[in-house]
Amino acid sequence: MKPAGHLVVLGAGSIGVSFAAVFRDAGFEVTICDPDADRRSAAQEAIEAQRAAMALAGLERGGSGKLNVVASLGSALQVADLVIEAGPERLEAKQAIFADLLERASPDAILATASSAIPMSRILPRAADQARCLVAHPVNPPAILRLIELCPAPATSPETMEKASFLFDRAGFRAVRLGHEIEGFVLNRLQGAVLREAYRLVDEGVVGADDLDAVMRLGLGPRWALSGPFETAELNTPGGIRAHAARMGPAYRAMGQARGETDCEWSEALVSRVEAERRTVVSEQALPKRAAWRVKAVARLVAVRDQLLGDADV
Repeated sequence: MKPAGHLVVLGAGSIGVSFAAVFRDAGFEVTICDPDADRRSAAQEAIEAQRAAMALAGLERGGSGKLNVVASLGSALQVADLVIEAGPERLEAKQAIFADLLERASPDAILATASSAIPMSRILPRAADQARCLVAHPVNPPAILRLIELCPAPATSPETMEKASFLFDRAGFRAVRLGHEIEGFVLNRLQGAVLREAYRLVDEGVVGADDLDAVMRLGLGPRWALSGPFETAELNTPGGIRAHAARMGPAYRAMGQARGETDCEWSEALVSRVEAERRTVVSEQALPKRAAWRVKAVARLVAVRDQLLGDADV
């Protein structure tokens, strides 16, 4: 059977083998390259462990693409549709790797880094080198949390973004395409905002660390797991996004200004844009039905969460 595509992964650490497990399960031929002999010898077992987790999550498709674990790439770069660099989070190392990839990879290959924070324009500062390169930022572990942020460099081509999105979608990810390069991408900026405020609240004596975790675990977390912040706001407030912005916007603005933030205003144009985007997902007429669904879905999620917490051995 012809493979769905050919993935090359540089690095057999936890992120690399997780990508390999997902793409192989989707029918891709996968080549993992790592100079470390111990990691190479452990790669097959690590991939099987990831596939077991995928099966537990109901994500396994049952594909069995060919797997190659190698110390050097040889001809694999010439047939790769997608190359994911999943090595150390060191700028100099990534710069050296991408200089080599630009020389050796097929001109049709998409070249991606799974960097957590380094944008592609720092890895490849010259615009002439950026056209087929981008950041593919995963959520750890990628085999289970199937979100991938595709962050372009300033000169990444639209065709590269389209093809990368297609390949990740084919493998089973929800590809989110960022409109332009931004430090930390989206997930880490949201996570960072929450953590910054969490540390401040603990530092000010407002709440202890365990109680703060309880607020997230028992309060915000279950809702956001199902709805995200915009839909949560919409379902919590009669009148939806616009009513929520009118009711809570001034309070959130005051909180931000008290922290020294200067860009705290939700303009009328911005609220209208978010509202319009939400209406493409759920119509205004369907909001009551969606709210009723959320009540039942949160109840089921809480039941599973409490069971899992009860099973924890620490």
